[in-house]
Amino acid sequence: MRRRALFGALAGAPLLARRAKAQPACRGTVYLTIDTGWSREAEQIAGILRQRGVRATLFVADEPTYRGDRTLDDSWGPFWRARAAEGHAFASHTWRHWYFRGDPASGKVRYVSSQKAGEEVLDYAALCAELRRPTDRLKQLAPAAQVLPLWRAPGGITTPNAIALAGACGLRHQSWTAHGFWGDELDSTKHPNAELARRAIERTRDGEVVVLHWGIRSRREPFAGVLDEVIAGLQARGLCFAPLPAEGRA
Repeated sequence: MRRRALFGALAGAPLLARRAKAQPACRGTVYLTIDTGWSREAEQIAGILRQRGVRATLFVADEPTYRGDRTLDDSWGPFWRARAAEGHAFASHTWRHWYFRGDPASGKVRYVSSQKAGEEVLDYAALCAELRRPTDRLKQLAPAAQVLPLWRAPGGITTPNAIALAGACGLRHQSWTAHGFWGDELDSTKHPNAELARRAIERTRDGEVVVLHWGIRSRREPFAGVLDEVIAGLQARGLCFAPLPAEGRA
């Protein structure tokens, strides 16, 4: 029995070696980041990342979803726990997903709802609470989650005071890079998936920080339909994927 097992292992060794050789060498790193969004394609996207061995950084906010609940409700706990177990990292995308609209005074920032639900002027304590709340809630849902000291403003829109106040709270802002917008938020009639996939594969470079969402409500042709093609194309070019480092990327 032992001899047969040894023979099988030796016979399989050349095949494993050939498979290893077939994998392109890692010639650069892409930092995929995913914001919460409508979450309609969340399970589909998570499955693609799992099959391709991609780990990303997930920026979380408490947003409405296609199911009629919210992304940080108890009902999403199993989803976030599964992502934590797969080795994805997490960071803050604000709690309410409002927008920063100017600095009215020293140490203050104006924070406005895009849905006309109100607006506030945040000081240091209020801004820090807004940024910490989503990751605190995430840790309740997924205690094993790795949370990075990073945050992303909705729309990537910041102000000098927002950056400074968040920095005093121990959080560094992380946007996306020049070719890191793959277009999953764009109108699909004007920007079909085939066009977006081609551009993403051609233009993404080493060190790129890419932004995606778990689904965009208004897009009729979900980008998730070509995500596997895009990741495969970049991996074929020798680009590997990794979560952001704790200090973020410029």
